[in-house]
Amino acid sequence: MEKVQKTNAARLLDAAGIEYELVPYQVDENNLDAAHVAAQLGEDIEQVFKTLVLRGDRNGLFVCVIPGNFEVDLKLAAKLSGNKYAEMIHVKELLPLTGYIRGGCSPIGMKHALPTFIHESALLYDYIYVSAGVRGLQIKIDPKRLIEFVGAQIYPL
Repeated sequence: MEKVQKTNAARLLDAAGIEYELVPYQVDENNLDAAHVAAQLGEDIEQVFKTLVLRGDRNGLFVCVIPGNFEVDLKLAAKLSGNKYAEMIHVKELLPLTGYIRGGCSPIGMKHALPTFIHESALLYDYIYVSAGVRGLQIKIDPKRLIEFVGAQIYPL
């Protein structure tokens, strides 16, 4: 087994004393979607969460962490975040705003702490997966610890 390089997200969890596991997977540059990641991990897509960065018309940037088989409900996301309107940020804005690239965006350790909303289904599981901050590496973590660590709010469907 090759040694997995620790990411900033992993180092932040270490510093906070939070248990997690780094789980590598094979990256397909042509297919960065969560279904591919879930298949590579041999896990249900409902447990592989994607991190989406949105911009609201009133309150600026915020983050939604949702199951890999879901699409973000922009109206609901806007309402939850105190905005009238919200949209996904453009992919070219992701790296300068968060420090992460598409397919490797983690809710942990962004350049700036952003309001974060995690889908309530995360609490159905003992563990979920989120990006470790690079393509090809996921963090397997207790969702309650993740929610607490990033100061996230739970949101319903």
